[in-house]
Amino acid sequence: MIAKIEQDQSRFRQIVRGKVRENLRKYMSNGELIGRQGRDLVSIPIPEIQIPRFRFDHRQSGGVGQGEGEVGTPIGLGPDHGDGSGEAGNAPGDHILEVEVTLEELARILGDELELPNIQPKGKENIESRVDRYTGIRRVGPESLRHFKRTYREALKRQVAMGVYSRERPAVIPVREDKRYRSWTSQYKPDSNAVIIYMMDVSGSMTDDKKEIVRLTAFWIDMWLRSQYKKVAVRYIIHDAEACEVGQDAFYHTRENGGTAISSAYRLCQAIIEKDYDPGEWNIYPFHFSDGDNWDKDNAACMGLLANAILPNVNLFCYGEVSTSMRQSDFSDSLERLDEIGKERLIKTAIKNKGEIYNAVKAFLGKGR
Repeated sequence: MIAKIEQDQSRFRQIVRGKVRENLRKYMSNGELIGRQGRDLVSIPIPEIQIPRFRFDHRQSGGVGQGEGEVGTPIGLGPDHGDGSGEAGNAPGDHILEVEVTLEELARILGDELELPNIQPKGKENIESRVDRYTGIRRVGPESLRHFKRTYREALKRQVAMGVYSRERPAVIPVREDKRYRSWTSQYKPDSNAVIIYMMDVSGSMTDDKKEIVRLTAFWIDMWLRSQYKKVAVRYIIHDAEACEVGQDAFYHTRENGGTAISSAYRLCQAIIEKDYDPGEWNIYPFHFSDGDNWDKDNAACMGLLANAILPNVNLFCYGEVSTSMRQSDFSDSLERLDEIGKERLIKTAIKNKGEIYNAVKAFLGKGR
């Protein structure tokens, strides 16, 4: 019976995983999912998994307990089952099931669905650490890993089956074949460090809707990179005509006004890397989000900073243009004129609405750098 329950639980987890993967694009564009995030878990509403109902046995004949009915009709879904309008009724409706998924599992689903390659870290500290997880039970093993409850249960079952168990003298004595031991699997994770440097344009043209797109995109980027590295540091830069470093809350909620000089953010990004993150020891990921409405005379300065100071020292530089315009900005055009070395480490994509977050994350992380 216990083995059957464990099989059912495993099957249910597979169903949940399939449903999450099937609806991943919808979840990625839904900010409510982030609001359901706990310390290590994300609560996900899945309306597609039906709650079991009793059905009429096709081998018999007659109704389903509420009058005449068809074979296979769920009990309770009679002719009065409506769409929710009108007066109150007594028929059940569809239910939304909330399931908890670990961030590690969600990252694995993200990688599978978007076909993201595992990142190849750099740095001389790039060694793998082994993590052992106890995942099952087996019949052999060291005594230090003997599972007391499982062993006791097996011994009790054997004695009851043999008729030697006495309620008056309830002694349970395990023999060799009763003993059960914890089994484990080893997982290897890179010890390399990574830093994510988020930069966002907060000038007057960046609306709250655009900032929400940035927030959702950053959530999925964070989750994937944290699944690839043992330690991840995150820094936040906001800019209009000037740039400053802020905390996470200020990054997503600051309202600014005025013009835009993207080079101010790139200079601050360069200074942070030079001061705190040796490119030989750290895997560096700058992400910049803007609507591309940059001061024309500033584009050349931005390209110089990228080509000479930033791109040679980072794993990847990602630019997301959050704009509803049908054409790309002059700043985005300038990025395409970088040399081939720059293009190898530069990825840019347009994010016109929340529905395009899925494609943006795949574009940013699809190289496995």
